[in-house]
Amino acid sequence: MKLSARNVLKGEVKKLTPGMVNTEVVVELAGGAEIVAIITKQSAEGLALAEGKEIHAVIKASNVMIATD
Repeated sequence: MKLSARNVLKGEVKKLTPGMVNTEVVVELAGGAEIVAIITKQSAEGLALAEGKEIHAVIKASNVMIATD
């Protein structure tokens, strides 16, 4: 698999929370950091996601915003 995205993080599915339309996927990265993705329920099923499955989180964004109170 080749991607144009520069940020590909290898991790493991820690938790899946399926909803009516979307599924929340908590991914644990090396070192214990976690990221969360919301994907369609159909995509989660098509990828056969399950807790403990090794995956790659692909991040492609043109902007990252920072805010303070």
